[in-house]
This record gives sequence, structure tokens and C-alpha cells, in this order.
Amino acid sequence: MEGCYHVPVMLQESLEGLRIIPSGVYVDVTFGGGGHSREILNRLREKGCLFGFDQDADAEQNILHDTRFIFVRSNFRYLYNFMRYHQMAGRVDGILADLGVSSHHFDDEQRGFSFRFEGKLDMRMNTRAGYTAADVLNTYREEALANVFYLYGELKAAKRLASLIVKSRDVEKIKSVEQLLQIIKPLTSREKEKKFLAQFFQSLRMEVNNELQALKDMLNQTLDVIKPGGRLAVITYHSLEDRLVKNFLRTGNFEGEAIRDFYGNAETPFHLINTKALTPSEEEIERNPRSRSAKLRIAEVK
Repeated sequence: MEGCYHVPVMLQESLEGLRIIPSGVYVDVTFGGGGHSREILNRLREKGCLFGFDQDADAEQNILHDTRFIFVRSNFRYLYNFMRYHQMAGRVDGILADLGVSSHHFDDEQRGFSFRFEGKLDMRMNTRAGYTAADVLNTYREEALANVFYLYGELKAAKRLASLIVKSRDVEKIKSVEQLLQIIKPLTSREKEKKFLAQFFQSLRMEVNNELQALKDMLNQTLDVIKPGGRLAVITYHSLEDRLVKNFLRTGNFEGEAIRDFYGNAETPFHLINTKALTPSEEEIERNPRSRSAKLRIAEVK
């Protein structure tokens, strides 16, 4: 199932970065198709233990039937609570986060993640709760919509997009991907259509799932979960995510502001394993084009 659900990106690089101890405790906070988790388990012995987090019910069909594996059906922003419940807070040897949306989600016509298919505008990772993309489009004020498109999609036409959507929804409620594409068509140039639509749909998805705040919550909690000498490996796919991860690993905060002691020495909770982000090989990009924007950053807790 994993192969068609999601091809694990930078598999060997991320696992080497975690420097897996055979008897260690690890957490894959983005279980998905189980590709990374399966390989982590392969490197663990009988006393080793792996937790896999995923809020998407579809991921449960990929659960690994192994006594060393514990599946947590939850958003990774609740990492600390669950690790404390399992008496593992401060005892974890490594955490892996692959922040990419799985191929499974993009290819599922019913979920509304892709502009390639007709379907409902849902986009929720957790289909049991929260606002859908249709809810956002139909209820947000024009200014709020423009902010979503500009901040999360980095779209210059954000204000015009928001205005078009508000005018259209006043006539008819926006329910489907096809309907939305027709509404924004006047602002879509043929030469840059795919990039424009990808950024637009990304902005909606990030708002629906509150992705950047969830990422911040999870990263902050890693310091209370990973023990000294343990490692954190994070794979990002766009600049907004990568900036947060880069700043946090370098300084311990999301602004990237160095905190210094009395003597002027920078105080950081991590030791960087790679000062520059690792990227996929040309062979991997050819084999899996969706990996092309991936960046891997690895750090060790001091």
C-alpha cells in the first residue's frame, strides 16, 4: 500500500541523520504510508520502540503490525501529551517529520487537495473535524481571504482573488473544485497556470489545517520529548515551513534571533548536524518528481 500512498522522500539520508540506536525510542510524527517508519523498525532490535503519529483515518490502513510499533491517531501538535501518557517524555532518541502532503491525498479525487480533479472542496487532513476549504471560501471576510492567499501562497494577486471569490459567493455558494477554477480563471495565465494553481491550493490547504501553527507547536515540544544527544530530522517542501525549521534549529526560536549569554556566546538548544539543508539526488528527483522541493535539516539536542 505504501508505494501508491506515498513514496518516502530522502529515506536513507533522513535515517542516517537520525543515527538510529537499535534499542532506542523513535517517533515518526508524519506516519502516512509508513515508508520511513518501516525502515526505522528494520533498524531496531527487540527492545526498540517506534511511535507513529497521523491524524488522517486513511493512514490507518498502513499500520505496521509489529509489537514494537504504536500508532497514535492524532495531529503531531499533541506530541508531548501522548509521549507523556506513554511515559516517554524526555526519553526519545529521535523524531522524524516529513512535512510533505502524501501522493495519496493529491490523487484522491474526493479530498479536494488537487486542482486536477473535480470534487468537493474539503482539504482537511482530519476529516472528522474542523473547517473545510469550502467553509473558508464561503465565510471568511475578503481581507482575511487575501491574507491567506498572500501569506501562505505568496500570491501577488491575493487581493484580486479574494475580491473575485467574495463577489462570486454572493451569487452562488462555492462548493466544488471545478466551480472554484472557473471563478479564478480570469487571473490565471496559461504560461504559469500550474504554478499559480499549486500556490493557490497550497494556501487554502495550509489555512484549513492550520499547518504552520501545528508545526510550531510540534517543534517547541520536541525539546521536552527528545533526550540530550537525541536527534530531530525534518523534511520541508516550501519556504514558509523551511524558514521556521531552520530558525528553530539554529536559535531555538522561530524569529531566528540568537540568544546570548553574559559573555556573548550564542545559547541554542541544538547542535546542527548539517549547517546547510540536504536536498534529494538527481536520481531521486527523476524517480519521484514530487521530491524536487524537499529540504532535510538535522539537529541534535544538547
